[in-house]
Amino acid sequence: MPTALITGASSGIGREFADQLAAMGHDLVIVARRDDALQQVKAEIETAAGVSVEVLPADLADRTQLQRVADRASDADRPIDVLVNNAGFGLAKPFLDNPVEDEERLLDVLVRATLVLSHAAGTAMRERKGGRIINVSSVAGWMASGTYAAAKSWVTVFSESLAGQLAGTGVTVTAVCPGFVHTDFHSAGDIDRSSTPGFMWVPLKDVVSQGLAAAEQGKTICVPGTQYKVLTTLLRAAPRPLIRSRRIASTHRNQE
Repeated sequence: MPTALITGASSGIGREFADQLAAMGHDLVIVARRDDALQQVKAEIETAAGVSVEVLPADLADRTQLQRVADRASDADRPIDVLVNNAGFGLAKPFLDNPVEDEERLLDVLVRATLVLSHAAGTAMRERKGGRIINVSSVAGWMASGTYAAAKSWVTVFSESLAGQLAGTGVTVTAVCPGFVHTDFHSAGDIDRSSTPGFMWVPLKDVVSQGLAAAEQGKTICVPGTQYKVLTTLLRAAPRPLIRSRRIASTHRNQE
């Protein structure tokens, strides 16, 4: 039975990845900071799907704890077939209004953890000549809206680069780039999205199912939702001064 390791698996997009992968017959290794939340997810998924769920509590901003997850991702005796780098959070204030420690933590979780775990799992997958890496990025990565957007831009470009390096090895890399999704992401970051129109929200199940389908097909970039496919096409073609405009940046800060 294949095994998937998912970070940020206690809620939101990560939990939906866990549910859908379990329903497809994958055993799971679920990672998040809170052990009690992970134990609840474990009990619910094992009951519903009849798969094995391993709990691995870790704060991915902590280098020692991150290494423990990396060691699990590279364990040759207990191979990981699917890695989902999903853990992340947003900051409501502009860069200079946040404590620099908060900004560093954001980069540690969104960027460094994705790099370290992709290296660990990718190396093991390449040796076995098979596996899938799914990095949850964001439509925000095509915008100029703070550190979050910059981090997600890195995730997307990194995924494209790694996918090219692994071409022909049997290992695929997919960046899933959602727009607005109803999860606890915004409330956790104290981000007000009450004025966002309804048509801009993509159902959580659709984001994950489309991401998994894209990974299965070996696609490198997946943008769930027709509205965001159109938006990202426009953003890629738009002049950079327009992308840098304050109105565009503030409207689309922190997507997931």
